[in-house]
Amino acid sequence: MSDPQRSYEITFIVDPVLPGEEISSTAQTYVDLLKNENCDIVHVDAMGLRQLAYEMNKRSSGVYYCIEFNAPTGEVIAKLELALKRDERIMRFLTVKLDKFGVKYNEDKRKGLIGKKKKQQEETADAPKAEASGAAKADDKQSKDAE
Repeated sequence: MSDPQRSYEITFIVDPVLPGEEISSTAQTYVDLLKNENCDIVHVDAMGLRQLAYEMNKRSSGVYYCIEFNAPTGEVIAKLELALKRDERIMRFLTVKLDKFGVKYNEDKRKGLIGKKKKQQEETADAPKAEASGAAKADDKQSKDAE
């Protein structure tokens, strides 16, 4: 038996010229809209100011937000997207329905099993090898100097 809740993720870009409190209140507006529609908010990710791949509305950067949520039905999506289209503060948005693999990926990412933290762990694991090879080169140089 599958879970009756449907998992979604919506990512949107807020105009960066707005005051800081208005940017965060914009994201909160959509979190509240989802809660009023009986959706469970799984995670809100404020990704911050990022450079855009191309200019939109004469802007080269935007403030990114990603909201992951579970909805009892898909009817809330039309209402949410209509609100986003009408909001002048929103530059772009994208709604994605998550399958079980997408949900698992997001959980792992929040736990730090995927992404930057994993890369940092790999770098620290590689660091002793690099130090050891550097020490071996230093020993070789000293032995050549002694000759």
